[in-house]
Order: sequence, then C-alpha cells, then structure tokens
Amino acid sequence: MAFDALLKKYFSVVVLALITAMAFFQASAAMRLFGAALSADEKTLTQSPKPAANARPPMAEVHSRSSEPILSRNPFDSQTGPLNATELDTSALPTPKADLSNPLSAGTCDGIRVSIITESSDPMWSIAALQGPGEARPSIRRVGDKVGAHDVTYIGYNPKENSPAVWLTSAGALCQLVLFSTQPTPKAAAPAASAESPPPAAGKPGAGKVPDDIASKIQKISETEFNVDRSVVDKILENQAELMRSARIVPEQQNGKVVGIRLFGIRPETLLGTLGFQTGDRLESINGFNMASPEKALEAYARLRTASNLNVKINRRGKPMSIDFRIK
Repeated sequence: MAFDALLKKYFSVVVLALITAMAFFQASAAMRLFGAALSADEKTLTQSPKPAANARPPMAEVHSRSSEPILSRNPFDSQTGPLNATELDTSALPTPKADLSNPLSAGTCDGIRVSIITESSDPMWSIAALQGPGEARPSIRRVGDKVGAHDVTYIGYNPKENSPAVWLTSAGALCQLVLFSTQPTPKAAAPAASAESPPPAAGKPGAGKVPDDIASKIQKISETEFNVDRSVVDKILENQAELMRSARIVPEQQNGKVVGIRLFGIRPETLLGTLGFQTGDRLESINGFNMASPEKALEAYARLRTASNLNVKINRRGKPMSIDFRIK
C-alpha cells in the first residue's frame, strides 16, 4: 500500500522522467545517423583525385615560340603587308571578255544594221533601232539587250567617226555600228552610168538630201500643214539611215528630267527640212505620245504605218508649235 500511495503521490514526476529519457535516446540516435551521413569513406579519402576531362595541360606544354603571328601582321610596315605572303596565282583567273582600251577604233559588227540612235547623257535613256540576223525589221534596244549573239554595251557618240554609234560585244570581242558612217568607194561602173556623180559622203554638203521621188510627194500647204503620200511613209521607214543621214537626235533634260528630243543638223533639202523642221527644234510629242518617254516614242513609231494624221508638237526658239501631216 505504501508503494501505491507513493506512486500516486509522485505519478506526474515519474511520467516526466520517462518522457525526458525517451527524448534523450531519440536525440542521441538522430545525431549518430547525421554524423554517419557526413563522414567520408576512408577509401575515398585515401584515393588520389582524377584529372578532369577538359582540364588544361601544364602551361609549359601550351607555350609556343613561333614568329608566325608577327610575320602575318607585320606591325612595322603597313604598306608592304604580311612578310610571309605568297604570290597570287593568276593563271586561273578569267580573262576580260572584251578589250575596251580603244573602243573608238573597234571594227564593224557583221550581220547587224542600225537605223536610229537616240543618245543621252543618261545611258538609260539612250536607245537604238537595231536589226539583227533573221529579223524582219529594226526594233528598239537599250544597253544590256541582246541582238543575235551580241550584247548592247554602250550607245553614244563616236567623235572619231563624227557620228552616233552603238558598241556591242560577243565572245570577248568588241565591235561597233556607226550611224553616219562613210560610204565605201563605188566600184567602176558601166559607161552609161559613169557620167553620174558618186553619192556624197556623210557629213559633206548634199549628204542626206531627200530623193526627188519622195520630195515630190510631200505637199506643203503652210508652215505648219503638209499633205504626205502614204508611200512616202513606207519609204521613210525602210530607209531611215539614208534619209536621216545628216540629222542628229539628242534627248534634252531640264532639272534632271527629259523634256523632249532636240534635233540638229537639219538643212532645207533634207527629209526633216522638207517636212518643216528646223535645226534646234525640240520634238515633244507625236499624236499625244510623249517623246520624253522611250516607251511612248516606240509606240508612236509603231503606229506610223497605219496613221492617217500626225500632229507633231515642237518647241522652236522657246515657243510651242504644232505641225500637222495629213497622210493620204
């Protein structure tokens, strides 16, 4: 009875002691587990560390005493360049396609005919009517266009020949077509024809004179009105180079914009003179087609064969004028 009474009297102390003992043993076990996890394996500590896969070798193995960087940069001479440079092998380089050293003396292009050349200070505005092999009639070409096996390289004025010209290239060769080229010396003719005078050369008086059979079919009504037989139009289109031998046509610009085509070298006995044009006239439009546009000029040219009336607007000495041609 004494033990039960004593247990009842100190029951709370006994429970607290047991809880304290349990807490101690639990904390002791946890510390042992934590210490085991942190402790290193003796075998791991005794082994030597392995080098990393991408570790750099000792500096003694990387160091180089080559002079190549100095020779390749040559910091002492910026003009000579690298001291170890090798000579360039030019045997494999392509040769120039054409010799442009003396284009004014280039030979004549075979099989191609030029009828009209309109030159401009802007190469994109220069055009030429060229007739290539197998073509029924001339067509307008610009720089970069092809004529048969040839490429149009340049359209301009040849001062050596005193005439507009077109330069073409083909298979590495340069040739030219001169609009007002000197005619070849005529061969010996039969006695009946020997009395006739030889045709005048280009650039001399009488060059480009309109034939009588064409002049007789152009009737002048007034300074600005003309009646023209339709057969004349056909002959003009077929023989443009011969009939316009003395004329020079140059696009005119104002403030960087083409405003028309200026006509030079016109004399009264030439075709343009017979049709009422004068030297210095600026051609601006034909039947409403603006001559400042190559596309519109080409369209007007294409309609000449079927047109029954031509209204040509020009500027003469600063004054606008209109010339009417009735084609019958």
